[in-house]
Amino acid sequence: MLRSGMIKEAAEMAAKSPNGVLRTPNTINKFKAVAQAQPNQPNPLLIYFSKILEDSKLNAIESIELARPVLQQGKQQLLQKWLEEGKLECSEDLGDLVKQVDSNLALSIYLRGNVPAKVIHCFVETQQFDKILLYANKVGYSPEWDKILSTMVMINPDGAVRLAQMLVNQEGGSKLNVAAVAEIFLSRNMLQQTTAFLLDALKGNKPEEGPLQTKLLEINLRAAPQVAEAILSNGMFSHYDRPAVGKLCEMAGLFQRALEHYTELNDLKRVIVHASQIQPDFILEWFGNLETSWGLELLREMLAKDLRQNLQICVQVATKYSEVMTPQALMALFEEYKSMEGLFYYLGSIVNFSNDENVHYKYIVACTKVGMMRNDYKELERITRESTYYPAEKVKDFLKSETKLPDPRPLINVCDKHDMVEELTQFLYGKGMMKYIEVYVQKVNPFRTPQVVGALIDAGCPEDQIRSLVMSVRNMCPAEGLVAACQKRNRLRFLLPWLEARFDEGEQDPAIHNALAMIYIDTNQSPEKFLESNRYYDHKTVGAYCAKRDPHLAFVVYSSAKGVCDDEAIAVTNENALFKAQAKFLVDRQDLNLWAKVLTEENPHKRSLVDQVVATALPQCKNSEAVACTVKAFMSANLPNELIELLEKIVLRADSEFATNKNLQNLLILTAVQVAGAGELPEEHKGRVMEYINRLDKFDGPDIAAICVQDGLYEEAFVIYKKFDDKKKAMSVLVDNLHDLGRAKDFAVSCNIDTVWSTLARAQLDHGHIQDAIDSYIKANDPSEYLKVIGAAQDAGNYQHLISFLQMARKKDFGTQEARSVIDTAMLMALAKEGLMSELEEFVSSPNLANIEEVGERCADEGSFEAARMLFSSISKHDKLASCLIRLKKYADAVEAARKANFSRTWKEVLVACVDAEEFRLAQMCGLNLMYVPDEVEELIKVYERRGYFEQLIAMMESGLGVEMGGNTAGIFTELAILYAKYKEEKLMEHLKLFCARMNIPRVIRECERHEHWSALCFLYVHNDEADNAALTMMNHAAEAFDHSQFKELLLKCANPENLYKATQFYVEEHPLELNDLLCSLAKKEGILDHSRVVVQMKRKLPLIKKYLEQVQSHDMKSVNEALNGLYIEEEDYEKLTQSVLTYKNYDQMELASNLEKHELLEMRRVASTLYKNNKRYAQSVELSKKDKLYRDAMQTAATSGDPELVEQLLRFFVDAEAKECFAAALFTCYEFVRPDVVLELAWRNNIMDYAMPYIIQVTKAYTSKVDTLQAEFDKKKEEEEKKKQSELHTAGMAGGEMGLPGAPLMLTMGQPSMGMGMDPYHQQMGGGGMGMGMGSVPNMGMGMGGMPHGGMGGMSVPNMGMGGGMPMF
Repeated sequence: MLRSGMIKEAAEMAAKSPNGVLRTPNTINKFKAVAQAQPNQPNPLLIYFSKILEDSKLNAIESIELARPVLQQGKQQLLQKWLEEGKLECSEDLGDLVKQVDSNLALSIYLRGNVPAKVIHCFVETQQFDKILLYANKVGYSPEWDKILSTMVMINPDGAVRLAQMLVNQEGGSKLNVAAVAEIFLSRNMLQQTTAFLLDALKGNKPEEGPLQTKLLEINLRAAPQVAEAILSNGMFSHYDRPAVGKLCEMAGLFQRALEHYTELNDLKRVIVHASQIQPDFILEWFGNLETSWGLELLREMLAKDLRQNLQICVQVATKYSEVMTPQALMALFEEYKSMEGLFYYLGSIVNFSNDENVHYKYIVACTKVGMMRNDYKELERITRESTYYPAEKVKDFLKSETKLPDPRPLINVCDKHDMVEELTQFLYGKGMMKYIEVYVQKVNPFRTPQVVGALIDAGCPEDQIRSLVMSVRNMCPAEGLVAACQKRNRLRFLLPWLEARFDEGEQDPAIHNALAMIYIDTNQSPEKFLESNRYYDHKTVGAYCAKRDPHLAFVVYSSAKGVCDDEAIAVTNENALFKAQAKFLVDRQDLNLWAKVLTEENPHKRSLVDQVVATALPQCKNSEAVACTVKAFMSANLPNELIELLEKIVLRADSEFATNKNLQNLLILTAVQVAGAGELPEEHKGRVMEYINRLDKFDGPDIAAICVQDGLYEEAFVIYKKFDDKKKAMSVLVDNLHDLGRAKDFAVSCNIDTVWSTLARAQLDHGHIQDAIDSYIKANDPSEYLKVIGAAQDAGNYQHLISFLQMARKKDFGTQEARSVIDTAMLMALAKEGLMSELEEFVSSPNLANIEEVGERCADEGSFEAARMLFSSISKHDKLASCLIRLKKYADAVEAARKANFSRTWKEVLVACVDAEEFRLAQMCGLNLMYVPDEVEELIKVYERRGYFEQLIAMMESGLGVEMGGNTAGIFTELAILYAKYKEEKLMEHLKLFCARMNIPRVIRECERHEHWSALCFLYVHNDEADNAALTMMNHAAEAFDHSQFKELLLKCANPENLYKATQFYVEEHPLELNDLLCSLAKKEGILDHSRVVVQMKRKLPLIKKYLEQVQSHDMKSVNEALNGLYIEEEDYEKLTQSVLTYKNYDQMELASNLEKHELLEMRRVASTLYKNNKRYAQSVELSKKDKLYRDAMQTAATSGDPELVEQLLRFFVDAEAKECFAAALFTCYEFVRPDVVLELAWRNNIMDYAMPYIIQVTKAYTSKVDTLQAEFDKKKEEEEKKKQSELHTAGMAGGEMGLPGAPLMLTMGQPSMGMGMDPYHQQMGGGGMGMGMGSVPNMGMGMGGMPHGGMGGMSVPNMGMGGGMPMF
């Protein structure tokens, strides 16, 4: 066709060739050759490509060939359009071709052709750096980034950095060789970009990145130290080579960073000397991380190399780490370099917080040295004054040795604080610094004046100068120390002016007055007057001073001490035989303890002292109290003879001044009483107490009588009370102490006084003489002890005399209302006890305050029910009246009283009594009243039940049904149901059906369960909405309670699903024939049953539930399907089995098919074949059908499979089996999947063309119809494209020999090749009217029939079916 010039037809044929068999490079070359041969004609190659583009797209080779001429004409927009329409196949070669002209278009081609390397290269060239990484990640491509970055560095350094940063920061980790990239940047001397990249790449701070971290720091330390400083300050890296970086920092002048990185002492020494160029805060913190020895070495280095510049920071470091480095080492360090100033500042910062005496001492030394340099001793003066830790002796010696100190105040502070004043005074006096001594005692510490004065005396200072010093101190000086210091040195007298001045000022210091007394005694300046009049001297001190000089003065001193020096006074008088003075002193002192000391048997001077007391001291004494004290002292000393003699001499003598003295009379009698009470009175003096009582009349009678009672002298006490007319207390002595009631009664009769009778009555009552006591109370007309009288009389049962006492008390109208109530109550009780009913009734009817209820209760408790009845009736206490009537067996009256009382307790009591007495009518009345109270019903029932009256109880409860019980109606119905359950089962169900809604069902349920009424129990469970319990009861007690219809309804209401499966098992065991009905009923309610569980439960009894399984199979559950299928197999019901397997799919189909495959029934095996077909195991299905000669099934299965090979196998099987009809039927059934060449071959080889002819006819018809349809469509399309082509050519301005390349769809040809029946121009052997028919454009079939000489058949060039060569006629 190309040779004949049919370019368009050839192009269309090649373009439309089946499966593109003609679209080869050879075809392209042929079109190129034609183009070269016809240079002035439209390019055949373009015509060929336009034909391809009409219906499909170009392949890679075609796309490249088309692009060449288009690019030569500069028509890149056409390529862009074709790319967008998908007409070109993108490839790397196409992209390379286009890239020479348009990089963006090439990029588009590379993207579509999936050429990642070229895509990324284009991105680099077009500087679209942001898209590189996104694209590489998207397509999963890992290029050689190093090369890409090397290229980018030359084009756009900043873009290269950005890309490198994006690569190292991408998700999933970096894919770059960071070191290589850094070298790329460095090779271009891009330090800033290198730094930025490495900072981003190394921000993870990983150990393996240590060399790169070192590299980064090295770059910047050499070129930009400030950047390195910023990096180090941020603390981003920790794995670099620290010593190397430290050395670089030192070279760059970053001494602080060098210190941070160096770890060797020599390196640190070399850098630390530049401490002045480092931040002090850093140095302070940095020293804290060093070992102590290294810290000291570095401080030593700093002081050695530059003391002036580094002193301040050294002091700060030493101050902060003083505890770690120890003050001793630091002090030695400063001393080593003779830096007193450094030592001064260092110790000054720690001395206030240190207790180390060496620190304080060194600081004092430093203060002294620095103070001498600066002429400023304020700090030295302060530390010596305030510190308490320095070694005083050592500091004192140091300050004394520093003769250049112009100011001795520090030395004064030290000596004053540590009690070295005498040495200080001698030092200052020796240095001629008397002025400082005066200032010290006057202003600094006047209390040290005694030591100063003593030291001056010892130093030989003139007395006038010392006296002047003391006088200047005035009263600020401690007198005691000053006197002691002067007295020790025997220089006391020169203090007389100072002492007298203090005396005149009114000083009361004992030391001053002691010193004056001593001076006056020694100088004999009226010492006795001073000693007697002065109150401030120390008597013991002065007395001891006088005892060696004048004993009389010593006694004067001791006796004037007012008790302080009594022992000393006694001692000095005993030693010097001054007994008269001693006796007078003791009488005047009136001190019993002092008397006890001198009147002991151990005192050898006792007799002499007693004689002086009796003979002179006491008779001369006019002080009664002194006399009394002396008498007591004698009594305490157990001197009865001397005491009696003394008292009689003082009191009983008529001419005695103390004869009428009340106190002495009391004392005399009291002394006699005490002696008599102790039983120590001599025989001749017994009875003297009574004699004193009778002879004396000025003493305090009641008080003495009370003492006599205490000491057991009752007769003396009685005489005293009688003498002083105190009849009541006299009676008390008789009854309480002498216990003589007869004598007491006579005394009462003689007196006839109410109070005396009352006292006697009380005693009689206490002794149990109740009748006498009542008579005495009546005579005394005294009801005050009514409680005791009532209690005693009632205890003794003496109610007759008690009535007399109570009548007296009621007449007197005694006491409060409460008291009268007690009296009336006791009167009422007494009348009841005596059985005086008429008087009792009269008393009750008259006005009274008696507690009638209490008396009634007591009478009832004691069995006096008649009296109690009368009392309770009078006060309308119907409840207690009912109790009494019960005891009196008046049951009808008791019921009436209970009705009036209307108390549950009363009704209950009467009920019990009536039941016990078998008064059931009355008991029923009580019971009906108790039924109103819910809490009483249970107890009411127990009353009857305990006594066995069940019929009567039920009758009573039934009678209560017709009465309105208010809130207890439900309780009555409930209790009656329980009673029926217990005692009358035949009425239970009737009662439950009538009144179920009005009773407490749970209680009745418990009772029915206890008494095993199962039908009733089920009925109650149903009405109480307890379906689960009702169902369980029916199952557990089926013989009595089961009902199939009711049971089905209950199961639908059950809340516990387990009961459903229990019910299933129950029906299997008890009612198997009704099981299907039950399960079908349950299955109607969705979700109530787990059908799989039912299948498992009934695994061995599945035939029983076949109907149920068929009903629930609609849910398509695996277990149900498998169970039913198993049943159908057992029953050999293949129709239902087929329906089941075709309708429901949820089961193991392969397992079922495998089981059925070997079944003895043909229909069962047919089901297996169906299962294999449904599961697309067509080969197995066909094989099974072939075995069973189910050829129709086999053909349908093969057709369903759509597998030409399987169909071909089946056809060959039919041919082999000589099943010609089946072969023909298979061709019809599997028409779409049969290959015509296979059919012709099989038919021709096996002489069954007649059976294949219908198929061949049908195929021919189908292909003819298709060709006709295609030809019609082609003609129509050709006509439309011709019109469009003319329009596009006009638009593009193309004419003559130019190529026709329209802008939209490509139309590069002037016509289309014809298709269909036509003469073959190249066929030269057309014999006998031979005709050529070309069907090359129809896939799967094409016939080329050449000439058929002599009736022969030419070759058939059909892709899928062909017969080559001529076929001779048979």
